[in-house]
Amino acid sequence: MEINYWAVLVCGIVSMIMGFVWYGPLFGKKWMKLMGGVDCSEIKQKEMHKKIAPLYLVQFLLSLFQIFVLAHYLNANVWSGATSLCNALWIWAGFILPTTAGACMWNGDKKDTAWSKFFIQSGYQLLMFVIFALILSNWK
Repeated sequence: MEINYWAVLVCGIVSMIMGFVWYGPLFGKKWMKLMGGVDCSEIKQKEMHKKIAPLYLVQFLLSLFQIFVLAHYLNANVWSGATSLCNALWIWAGFILPTTAGACMWNGDKKDTAWSKFFIQSGYQLLMFVIFALILSNWK
């Protein structure tokens, strides 16, 4: 099995950019509200950015690991005849979706809050897995 490590790295970078857009301009305000609100004053933001910076590195490394595993899975052609995109969708549906749903259902939030978190998180993961599959399967 040959893995294109450049494609894995590009996917990792794409995931960080898409995360910024998804949890920023697209759903950032809704997400902050769902998470209990955040003080957006300039002083608080600077303090928050200092504390969050290491988390971005950890998230990037976790994303790279996730993409690396997906690349191995797609390379193994687990379901012969299925496209990389189809395999990625099955992985999302079989593992990501139930895990995200469980996390949202059992965290004690009100029903509408739990559903909103679920749709934002699982939608982001769906988009990422589709993009990852397209990059990994087309960049040989």
